[in-house]
Amino acid sequence: MGPHPAVAAIRLAVRRVLHDVLNELSELPHEIPHGLSHAAVGSGRPGRAARLATAEPPLVLVACSGGADSMALASALAFEARKLAVRAGGVTVDHGLQAGSGSRAAEVAARLTELGLDPVEAIAVTVGRDGGPEAAARDARYAALDEAADRLGAAAVLLGHTRDDQAETVLLGLARGSGIRSLSGMAAVSPSGRYRRPFLQLDRQTARKACLVQQLPVWDDPMNADPAYTRSRLRHEGLPALEKALGKGVVEALARTAQLSRDDADALDAWAADVDASVRDETGLLDCAKLYALPPAVRRRVLRRALVTAGSPAGSLFARHVEEVERLITGWRGQRAINLPGRVEALRQGGRLVIRQG
Repeated sequence: MGPHPAVAAIRLAVRRVLHDVLNELSELPHEIPHGLSHAAVGSGRPGRAARLATAEPPLVLVACSGGADSMALASALAFEARKLAVRAGGVTVDHGLQAGSGSRAAEVAARLTELGLDPVEAIAVTVGRDGGPEAAARDARYAALDEAADRLGAAAVLLGHTRDDQAETVLLGLARGSGIRSLSGMAAVSPSGRYRRPFLQLDRQTARKACLVQQLPVWDDPMNADPAYTRSRLRHEGLPALEKALGKGVVEALARTAQLSRDDADALDAWAADVDASVRDETGLLDCAKLYALPPAVRRRVLRRALVTAGSPAGSLFARHVEEVERLITGWRGQRAINLPGRVEALRQGGRLVIRQG
């Protein structure tokens, strides 16, 4: 008799991701050319090429909070890694936002060790205030995961986001009036290739059921039910109200919207990258007349790329900022320089768009 359907589903999802990681690693050079760093060969993931050179099995980490989604992911990784040439490890992050968080992180680490993961680390972080509590906690968490992955030489880090999380992310982007990139939600594979989300096609209930039938203890973070947090209100009030008004299937429809939006956004980003050089003069400045001739969606992407390259932080650069700069192209009436995040300014001079850091 095979495993419970929920357990089989999570294992299959993880197996596919591990095969992807192994296939990508097999395509890397087996020797590091003289003078080339590990990071350069590993496309931004230090340790990948080094591991191939020493024939050491690659390490895949799971980021685990102790909740049902990430515990199900950890159990599936532990099971599948034993059948493949993969070492499985785990990281849990203590945000220090609740009483007893250190002890809870230690308990999660112990559970990961019991599953057979090695290495396992519990990492304490200090959460700042930039962007609000949810964004600040996320930034601190990813910084800790990046540091651990670099230090341990991990080939990939698995995250337990589900289809329900994807639907919530799409709705949050919609509520902010964001563009199509925001509506595309979370990527199954991050641009660097480090972060993987095996469960984006699975619902939250499948992960919880997998934990139940495997008798895995889980911790339900009270912050996930706290109405003070936007995502919590959306999860417990917004989505249920939508399903009541529109019928079942809202989560699945939003997840499909994310994938369709991602495909469109990727195509537009590629278009913008291709035309970037053609809308610049011989000195590298953006030509306003050539920018004006571009479709708006492509023009805004070219502008955003230029602003980020000049030093404006991508996470602080919003659609309204890009729209203000775009008006220097489409509605210029002698406006002065526009100040942007990262002390970057944009101004129009002699038919050229000058973007520089002040």
